[in-house]
Amino acid sequence: MRITALTENERKTGRWFDIDKADLFKEDTFWNGNNHISKATGSQWEHEYLFLTKGGVFVLHSFSDYQGSIESYEIISKEEAARWFVKNEYNQSDIPDIFRAAIAELEVE
Repeated sequence: MRITALTENERKTGRWFDIDKADLFKEDTFWNGNNHISKATGSQWEHEYLFLTKGGVFVLHSFSDYQGSIESYEIISKEEAARWFVKNEYNQSDIPDIFRAAIAELEVE
């Protein structure tokens, strides 16, 4: 068990989740000719991963390659998580069932 503190505005909230029991979805990247660029952030230095906890909570892990930066684990809504999957161009078969309807709505917009 690996307990990870949830944050809000870079401050710990007192809430936590077990990162080992959560499903992890990594950002996708593309090669711009010089660097791998995060599709989630549009940056080569800023990154995001998405966790789905066993309790059904979506946690966005934001972190940076910059020295001294602070990583965060923030709860996000199902709609925000669906947008994250679309931005990272996940295949429908790789996305949890609970997101499919929300993602289908986003693709129509």
